[in-house]
Parts: sequence; C-alpha cells; structure tokens
Amino acid sequence: MKRLSPEEASERAVRLRQEIREHQYRYYALDNPLISDQEYDKMVLELQELEARFPELVTPDSPTQRIGGVVSAAFRSVPHLQPVLSLSNAFSQGEVRAFHQRVWESVPEAQLQYVVEPKIDGLSVILRYQDGLLSLGLTRGDGYTGEDVTANVRTVRAIPLKLRTSSQGTSPEFLEVRGEVFLPRQDFGRLNQEREEKGLPAFANPRNAAAGSLRQLDPRVTAERPLGALFYEIRSKSRGDSGSLSTKTEVEVLKVLKGLGFPVPEYTLCSSLDELLEEILVWEEKRHSLPYDTDGIVLKLNDLELGQRMGATAHSPRAQLAFKFPAEQVETKVLDIIVQVGRTGVLTPTAILEPVRISGSTVSRATLHNEDIVRDKDIRIGDYVILQKAGEVIPEIVSVLKEKRTGNETAFTMPQRCPVCGSDTVRLPGEVARRCTGVACPAQVREQLIHFASRDAMDIRGLGPSMVDALLSAGLVKDAGDLYSLTVEDIRKIPRQGEKSSENLVGAIKASRNRPLAKVLYALGIRHVGQRASQALADEFGSFDALMSADPQEIESVPDIGPETARSIVSARNQESMETLITKLKKAGVAGVLDVAFAEAATEGPLFGKTLVITGTIPGMTRSQAEDLVRELGGKVSSSVSRNTYAVIAGDDPGSKLDKARTLGVRVMTSQEFKGIANT
Repeated sequence: MKRLSPEEASERAVRLRQEIREHQYRYYALDNPLISDQEYDKMVLELQELEARFPELVTPDSPTQRIGGVVSAAFRSVPHLQPVLSLSNAFSQGEVRAFHQRVWESVPEAQLQYVVEPKIDGLSVILRYQDGLLSLGLTRGDGYTGEDVTANVRTVRAIPLKLRTSSQGTSPEFLEVRGEVFLPRQDFGRLNQEREEKGLPAFANPRNAAAGSLRQLDPRVTAERPLGALFYEIRSKSRGDSGSLSTKTEVEVLKVLKGLGFPVPEYTLCSSLDELLEEILVWEEKRHSLPYDTDGIVLKLNDLELGQRMGATAHSPRAQLAFKFPAEQVETKVLDIIVQVGRTGVLTPTAILEPVRISGSTVSRATLHNEDIVRDKDIRIGDYVILQKAGEVIPEIVSVLKEKRTGNETAFTMPQRCPVCGSDTVRLPGEVARRCTGVACPAQVREQLIHFASRDAMDIRGLGPSMVDALLSAGLVKDAGDLYSLTVEDIRKIPRQGEKSSENLVGAIKASRNRPLAKVLYALGIRHVGQRASQALADEFGSFDALMSADPQEIESVPDIGPETARSIVSARNQESMETLITKLKKAGVAGVLDVAFAEAATEGPLFGKTLVITGTIPGMTRSQAEDLVRELGGKVSSSVSRNTYAVIAGDDPGSKLDKARTLGVRVMTSQEFKGIANT
C-alpha cells in the first residue's frame, strides 16, 4: 500500500466502506454480486490495513468491526418493546380453509390477498437501529424478554451494520426489525465434519447449529460460522416516520426491508383461497431447493391494516398462520444390518439401505439403536421399509412393509462376539445395550481417543477422527497415554501432514498436560462418569491418587455419585489397561493425575469458599457454563440444598430445590444477581 496522508486515508476509507456495503447489499439482499469473492476480500483487507495504520478512522459501522473480540461472561436480558409472538400452526388444507373463513368473517368487505413465505428453521432475532446504525440485537427469548447478542449479531455478514439510505437520502431515526438467522444446509454438513475432525460433538440439525453459533459467549466463534439471515417484519419505527417507511401491505414491508439493505425471503402473493391451497403444494416441493431448512410456510394477510383490526391472541396474530409440512416418508430396502462398536464397547446395529433421496439429501444408512428396537419393529435384512428423517435431519425406519416379504428375508441377531476384536459380548441385566468385553478392542480404542481429545475433556485441537485413524494406522499410538510421546517427526510421517500442522498438533497435546483433575477424569471415559460426576469427584477427593485409593462407600457418599457409578470407578481402576494408561499420563506430567493434590477451584473471588446450588435455566448459559462460572468466582457447586448452602441460583423454570431453599431459609439468588457478581 502506498503511503497516504491522513486526509487521503480518510477519503479512501470512506470510499472503501461505501463500496463494501454496496457489494454486501448486492450479495446478500439482491443475490446479484458484481465482483468475485477474491476482489471483495481484497477491498476488506485494504480497509483493515488502513484502519490499522490510522486507528482514528475506525467507525462502529465499519465492515471490519464484524469480527468482535470481547468475550462476555453471560448475556444480559433486555425487555422487548412489544411481545414477540409466535404463530398458530396448521397441518392440513382443511385447517387452512378454516383460517381463510375466519379472516373473511372478520373483514368480509375486503378483497383478501395472502403473502406466502417459507418458514425458516433458524433462530429468531430482533434488531434495533438508531440513526441508521445497528444498536442492539436480541433473541426472541420467552417473547417478552430477549438475550442481548449484539456482539454476535454484528459478525453475521448478511446483517447490515448501517442501513442504506432511502430514496429521500435519509435513514430512519429508529427502526426495529425481525428476522431469522440460519446456517445454510451445505455449510451445516461442512461444519459438522470439521467438528468431528476436532473431536467435538456434531450438531443435531442446522437450527441447533445456528442457535448455538449465535449464543456463543465468544463472538469470534460466531464470526467463524457461515451464518445467513433473512428479515420479514418491521416491528417498530420512528413516530411520524412516513415516506420511504410508509407500508400498507406485507409486500411493501419486504420491499422496504430490501431497500434498507436487509435480505428478505422469497415470497408469493395469492389472491384467492384456491391459489393459496395450490401454492402450499408448490412450496412443499420447492422448499427442498432452498439453501436453508424450512419446516413449513407462513401465510400472512397482505393488508396490514386489516391484520391489525383482526388483532391477536396472547400467543399469535389472527391474520397469520404457519402451515407445517408433514415429515417426508419414502420407501427403501434394507440391504444389510451391520454393527458398530462405540467408546464404551456398546454395539449399535445400523441398517445399510438402498440409497434413497429424502428431505433434500440422499440417505444410505440409518441407526437402529439397539437389538430391542430391531426385534420390536421386526426389521430384517431384505425388508422393504418406510424411512423418514426425524426432525428433518436424522434418518429413522418408521415401519416395515411386511406385505412385501418374499420369504428370502434374513432375521438379524446381535453377535455374540465383537465384530472388530472377536471378544465376547454381554448384555447386563437391566440394560438395553450389548457390549464388547475386549479391553483392547481397536474400535473402542479409536472412540476412546476421540473422546479423550474432545473439547469437554482434554481439548486437544486438531486431534479429530481422521487424525486418530491416521495415528492408529501408522501404529504411533495404542492408547491416550502414547499421545504425549509423539514428536513432530512422528506426525510428519503421516501422509499429507505438513510441518506447521504437525507442530500445531504436538503443541496442542503439550498444552493439554495442564488440564485439571475433573477434565482428566471425564477424558478417561469411565462408564457413568460424565462431566458433573467428574467435577463432584474432583471437588471431594482433590487428587487422582486419593480417588483411586478410596473405598466404594467413600466414593458413593459423594453428591451426584450413585452405587453404579462407584462400582464402575472401582472396576476401571482395577483394569490393567487403566493402570498402564495412568502410568503414561503421570510420566508425561499431566496435572490432573499427579501424586500431589490438585487445586481446581479459584483461590479467591467473590464466592470463594461458598457452596451454591443451581436450579432452572440461566438465560444465556448452559448448565455447564454456569457451573464453571461459579468455580471461576471461587465457589463450589452442589446438586443438593442444605443449611450449609450459601445460596441457590434460581433461573427460569426452577425446580423443587427452590422450594427447599425457601423452607430452610437459604438465600435465593436470581440469574441477574448471579451475572451481576460475575461482572463486578
């Protein structure tokens, strides 16, 4: 970049911002880009370099400010200006006819028109703009109060940080709009593949992925996700604002939103009930060609004034309706039933299917979960079956077409020996799962390594399923303990592994040596010892050796630990393979298994030394995040309320623990109070 004077830099920055916004508008709102992605990226890079050289040129609405860098401890709650309503659902054309009849009876003098839009299966967001600039982004929440996700919303490229000016050359003083943030289908598959390679759990569906992305405590994580957005409602605007924002119909609303820079959904205008019913059939097929998931379509009375006259119930507007599509079902054939072996040795039957297209993708296998389900549904190899996607995502066999049987079908039985290592399999009393008894089963070793490296365990970035497979194939590891003796030269021997990626993986493995006892206990994959139990055991015993030498009664007396979990721990510690693994981890210097007591709790903080209980849902946090925050503040988390409890943190929908706290006179702390302590 040539040297520029401050004045020249300012002029260039202004021009770049204008051009970048224009290209964003054409890309996201008009779907008509004029330049390549490379040219666009080059412009953004130039602006970033300018602002780095001249920090005084940075503005809040600059496209470079989407990345975000502030990690929030939690999301604050913000009341909505007016309730964010949901929609009443219809599942048949008869219900649509009844809806039309109710509308006609309410406004019999009107010429009724309906707007039909796809019902986007994403996360609803409400955005506020002040003087044309994005000032607040909220989730729908409970409809009355939302979570402040402004920092995350700013990272979504489809959302304008600054509104485009109207034909009069002005922006509204105040504007609030509603839309949906979603993850495109093609990006969903790619994101899940990346998560699996990193050892992270896959998202169940695109909607969960979008919701999880927008509710990240670190905006930088949100910025890495390829989120999209579509907007369809103007909820509020400046009083007296007319002209460009004057809208009388739903169609005009969509046109105004598009003019201001918002991407809007595709829509159709219907002028009769017959057209409306026909359009439903069109959309039932058309939705599969959309880049995002839908679970139906939305029918809206086009005339806004008539819609306002009809009013709303406590939950939904009377002039709008959501028509939900039934789960698509198709017929296919079971070609085979194979068995997969998981981390804890569980054998899972999986149907290999004749490939069939359903809900926009081709499916060739479906999990059958366990042998009881196979027996109850009487699924046989060679059967013709009805397949559907649960939640439009997970393939499942609904039923068997027994009338199509020829007599050549083969009944399936779970193997008495592991299909991977040949060890005996057992089904314990009271369990639905059959397990492999081989302690060195390669399939279990693979899954154990993936679990060991996962984010909630040792958090070894870059050690996902494909890398685990490569390490095992090369004979470089036999268990998790061998990871800590790997060198850059070892990993470089794996095909397509470069110097930098090898160094990164070795560095990530080295960093995992600092994980505390609770993380290590969870990483070991002992049956019934999940994250909560691992933390409870760490809090109680303080060191790995103390836990390993404790008798079963001592272990069972720990809160959240039952007899079955205690037996599982005792059984695991007596296994030779576990002893070998622990020896390797100690030799590697993994903090959580060292012979000295390992202090996991903070040694100071506003909650230091205090025991707290959490009940209900803390807005903006998972339960695990809320518990981790208590520990960061110096406190301990318990699952039961006693007179020694310092406080019960009561979130949304609290349970019986709140009643017990009141009975015992234990302090009750609201979610807001808890977050307030964290922010002081």
